[in-house]
Amino acid sequence: MEYGTTRFRSILLVLVSLLLADLGAGQSECNVNLGAALSAGSTNHSWPSPSAEFAFGFRLLSSASSSYKDLFFLAIWFNKIPEQTIVWSENEHPVQVGSQVQLSNEGHLILHDQQGNEIWRASDEKASCGAMLDSGNFALRSEDSNYLWESFKFPTDTILPGQRLSVGGTLTSRLSETNYTEGRFQLEMQSDGNLVLHTIFLPTRYKSGAYWESGTVTSRPVSSSVLIYDEAGYIHIEQDNKTVYNVTKMVLGSKQDCYYMARIDEDGVFRQYDHPRENYVADRRSCISSWRVVQRIPEDICSAVVAPLDSGACGYNSYCVNLDGKPTCRCPEGYSPLDPLLMQRGCKPNFQLPSCQENGWELNVDLIEFKELNNTDWPLNDYELQTGLDVDKEKCKEFCLYDCYCAAAIYHGNRCWKKKFPLSNGKQSLDVDRMALIKVPRGNVASLCSKSKDKSSIILIGSFLLGSSAFLNLVLLLVSSVLAYLSYRKKVLNFQTDSTSFGIKKFTYKELEQATRGFKLELGRGSFGTVYKGVLPLNSSKHIAVKRLDKSVQDGEKEFKTEVRVIGQTHHKNLVNLLGYCDAGVSRLLVYEYMSNGSLASFLFGISRPHWNQRVQIALGIARGLTYLHEECSTQIIHCDVKPQNVLLDESFAPKISDFGLAKLLLTEQSRATRTNIRGTVGYFAPEWFRKASITVKVDVYSFGVMLLEIICCKSSVRFSMSEEEEALVDWAYECYRKKNTQRLVENDEDAKNDMTNVERMAMVAIWCIQEDPSLRPSMRRVTQMLEGVSIVPVPPRPSLFDSSSILSLNE
Repeated sequence: MEYGTTRFRSILLVLVSLLLADLGAGQSECNVNLGAALSAGSTNHSWPSPSAEFAFGFRLLSSASSSYKDLFFLAIWFNKIPEQTIVWSENEHPVQVGSQVQLSNEGHLILHDQQGNEIWRASDEKASCGAMLDSGNFALRSEDSNYLWESFKFPTDTILPGQRLSVGGTLTSRLSETNYTEGRFQLEMQSDGNLVLHTIFLPTRYKSGAYWESGTVTSRPVSSSVLIYDEAGYIHIEQDNKTVYNVTKMVLGSKQDCYYMARIDEDGVFRQYDHPRENYVADRRSCISSWRVVQRIPEDICSAVVAPLDSGACGYNSYCVNLDGKPTCRCPEGYSPLDPLLMQRGCKPNFQLPSCQENGWELNVDLIEFKELNNTDWPLNDYELQTGLDVDKEKCKEFCLYDCYCAAAIYHGNRCWKKKFPLSNGKQSLDVDRMALIKVPRGNVASLCSKSKDKSSIILIGSFLLGSSAFLNLVLLLVSSVLAYLSYRKKVLNFQTDSTSFGIKKFTYKELEQATRGFKLELGRGSFGTVYKGVLPLNSSKHIAVKRLDKSVQDGEKEFKTEVRVIGQTHHKNLVNLLGYCDAGVSRLLVYEYMSNGSLASFLFGISRPHWNQRVQIALGIARGLTYLHEECSTQIIHCDVKPQNVLLDESFAPKISDFGLAKLLLTEQSRATRTNIRGTVGYFAPEWFRKASITVKVDVYSFGVMLLEIICCKSSVRFSMSEEEEALVDWAYECYRKKNTQRLVENDEDAKNDMTNVERMAMVAIWCIQEDPSLRPSMRRVTQMLEGVSIVPVPPRPSLFDSSSILSLNE
């Protein structure tokens, strides 16, 4: 009864507020006049509402990255409480000190960067004034008092009392607590009348299935469906002016005592909050002295995400623990965070991934152990179930032990589920009577290309923990030490016996001649040699690509052995895998896995244009592969010839970088390589190739930037420069961006045009990559983060005209 009375009061309040709004329509709400301006970093940084409840202006972007520490963004915030909580932001365009937002004399709200370039405007319609209202809405008004633009119609992650979400309207979570760029979760008022929460995949913004829904679907037209946050703080769904669903399930305090807001948070939970107003003495019956969660949807986000391809509230290879309604993401033993400051990105294994070849650690059961996690499950990626009375925990381990593709197993009541890698979003709960068995190398032995150096000590620690008494521990420690020494001695002897095998197969020339049928089927001519198609000896179903090195390279024994050594130690899903080699006198050949879909060049520049989402994923894969070469392998590798011809596509069109084995290498402690001869392809050359400058990994960043533009436009940079305009692709693309005409980059590509936010993001990343000054180019790790949407992309300068003292460096 109390709830019904409160609902009646809420409706009455809404009617009264609408009546007052009509009566005051002729009265000016304007508190921002034409010509008014705010500057980032100055004392004049905000426009408050009449009662100063809210303010509009610049806020300093708080970030753990020093690259963003001096950036600002436009926002609206609660102005009278200590937290000054942000409720709206223009988060796609962070700016530097000295940037300005102005309500121009022509009536346009425009954001300019510190150089005076326009980078955002609210509306093309001409306003007579602006108004920061006490409701938290910032509006541009026409002379007849109509709203031409208002922040309430373009919400980010927060909705306030008095605000509505019509059909098609969304709230999108921020990426993290301090990063306001769009994150991974979205609340949407769908066209079928259903209010849903779903995950969105970065950077394509593809939507997964709902992990929560209101269930208000109707078969009849529901264009009038709307989510309403009324003035009393209650949220409900109306269809045809009738309430069909109450989102708010509890009685709230008085609006005179509390502020209210609702937000989809970075963890995917839609929460309603209240907060005491200024000078209000709070008590426990109403709101408390800070933001309090009134209710949350869903109650347990760890158990809510059910989409088959979803990485959930926590990323891949991690598991979620619900602590007081807030998910905490953790890595299982043997894994570590991709980003310690952004745990929801997931975890990576601290060991080399299974290759399922004859020399992989995963095929030697003595090198495998299982880490146990009680009450934990990874529910989405089962691929095999073993069940029966004889299936116990040890039997479950055995099932996974002898299966190369098994990353983990879940044991529960005589049932054993095998899990593939990567593991989807896991969950840990006292209500889940399941045990997760995580498969890792014994003692977490790291791969050859990991940054872990003291492997033997890790093995000893792993064995030491098995003891249950001091004496037994001492015995185990001595035994482990002896075994570690013998293992090390055996490896040294093996290495001395065949110092060029490096863990890959050594073929005879005759074997490869037979495999390629006398080197008859030529796949193409690449850097340093010709590539032929063949089949593996004794396995006619396994196709291979054999590169026969040119005579000029055959004379360079050091270069050949360098390639064999480096590629033999390098494993990543976005690098072409080296299967073996042949070193028979003057005949030197490399045996690679065969890529059935050819090169990226043929894929991009063919008759038909590849799908936009496919191109986005290809760009991400290449960026991750280059990040691995530059930063994640113990020996840093500069490719020096990044181009579409050197990116191959497997049967799933996943990109794999090829031809990096003959690149110049850097020792771990070095940061630069001395250039002895120019490699690469015209059109992808970094400017420093033509100057007496050191060659660093930034030459690969430049080449990637050119290739990223090609992926966006499906245009060859080489052919483009040979066209009638004789204009370089990089110059043309920058002019399109500068003139705010990025749609030209994706002409006749409707899929890309429906994703212009991402098109612009990728174009900006590409422009940063092709900066003439190498120090201004971001690292490939930062490039990957920007493409994934986990890092902000600042406004890039013109690639060749810059002032290095005033431009933000993205090297961190």
